[in-house]
Amino acid sequence: MENMTKGKTDDAAPPECQQDRVIEDFHRALGMITGKWKGEILWQLVQRKHRFGELLRAIPGVTQHMLTTQLRDLEADGLIKRTAFPEIPPRVEYELTESARALRPVFDELFRWSQAHLSAMQTHSATSFGVDERTAPLV
Repeated sequence: MENMTKGKTDDAAPPECQQDRVIEDFHRALGMITGKWKGEILWQLVQRKHRFGELLRAIPGVTQHMLTTQLRDLEADGLIKRTAFPEIPPRVEYELTESARALRPVFDELFRWSQAHLSAMQTHSATSFGVDERTAPLV
């Protein structure tokens, strides 16, 4: 009798296995761009190339160590490219890879969503907790 698994491809996998793989891939992709500072770093680099010091100044609250760590993660995931120039003093530039540039519409849409919805959500949140929105501090 012929081996039934011969020539079997992933396309022949049961639908629930395919669905599990899709979900797993989505979670992996989300993990690549989420983190306390990754989104902010990517947003800065969507605009243009940046040197390390420029990123450090452009992202309030990030420490030098954390920025280094997050940049290394993004580079390892293939989302940013690090170019070191053999100069004194050393110069390093960071830019998005083609893969990460494909995220631009996502960032643009997130920006539009924030403009359309965040102030309304803050107002709702303030009134839900009994805070007077006229005197509530802006976050």
